[in-house]
Amino acid sequence: MVHRRKLILGAGAATACGLGGFWTLGGRRARTRVFVGKATSYDDDLEGLVRRGLSEIGYTPDQFKDRSVLIKPNLVDPIGTTPHANTHPKLLCAAVEVFRRWGAGDVVVGEGQGLSRDSDQLLEASSYGPFCRERRIDVIDLNFADVVARANRTKFTSLGRFYLPRVVAEADFVVSMPKLKTHHWAGVTLAAKNLFGVLPGTYYGWPKNVLHWAGIHQSILDIACLVRPRISIVDGIVGMEGDGPLLGTAKPLGAVVIGADPFAVDATATRLMGMEPERIAYLREAAGRRLGAVSEGRIQQVGERLADSRSPFVIPRGFSSLNHADSY
Repeated sequence: MVHRRKLILGAGAATACGLGGFWTLGGRRARTRVFVGKATSYDDDLEGLVRRGLSEIGYTPDQFKDRSVLIKPNLVDPIGTTPHANTHPKLLCAAVEVFRRWGAGDVVVGEGQGLSRDSDQLLEASSYGPFCRERRIDVIDLNFADVVARANRTKFTSLGRFYLPRVVAEADFVVSMPKLKTHHWAGVTLAAKNLFGVLPGTYYGWPKNVLHWAGIHQSILDIACLVRPRISIVDGIVGMEGDGPLLGTAKPLGAVVIGADPFAVDATATRLMGMEPERIAYLREAAGRRLGAVSEGRIQQVGERLADSRSPFVIPRGFSSLNHADSY
């Protein structure tokens, strides 16, 4: 049963981006920490991995006590047998459990998928429904949520304002939790691009056509600066390569990437895929405008060594210039 704020499954003030490490903890202008963890399968101790990653980048349980957390996974229409298109529900549930154990007052999942308007069908086909019901996780349909208007202060697009779901605007912590994938229009789709799904289809169309017309890379930047996710957790245990974000093939990578700066997380994930992040338009612009850390010199990587998890992905047609695997 779909509830329009509202819940899909029920368990019974914006500012412009800052300069120089906006997403670093405590406003420090030190290098941004990004954690890379290894997991051989979705049956590993993912809860322990997420907890370790959050701790490594500087978070502590007391920061979440009685705070609200909204997790935004990447949940799209399953096509044939392609579960690697979605953030895996086991990793999602592991993150929910960590925030609950750390004392968060309210932990919900929110998604405004870009294609299907039938959220019930999508939840069941993707197996999210059974997982979330069993663990009493509320899933909110952001496509039909109540909204608040927020001015577009960064103006990478010509859009004067954005209509943001109230539940997203009022959350203490927004967590972007994408699947690690290539993308046939953006090159990659990771923590920042995943935020397209917080904007409601009732205002932006299916598949968020208004944002595509405004410019994909420009929209990525505006939305990331508007939503300001506090945490990003990338599911790269099994990613997607080639004709992503829907029709590509599974790519086992065995990695989870966690950070407070979505641009630093995306740059690190892009390097894991064997690509040069500065050749991706929105990351190059984020670096140039100092919206977040992109160069390796501004990122302090913790956890596993990048070289131990790196594996070149098949590049989408038209993006061959992204590949710099030969330089490693």
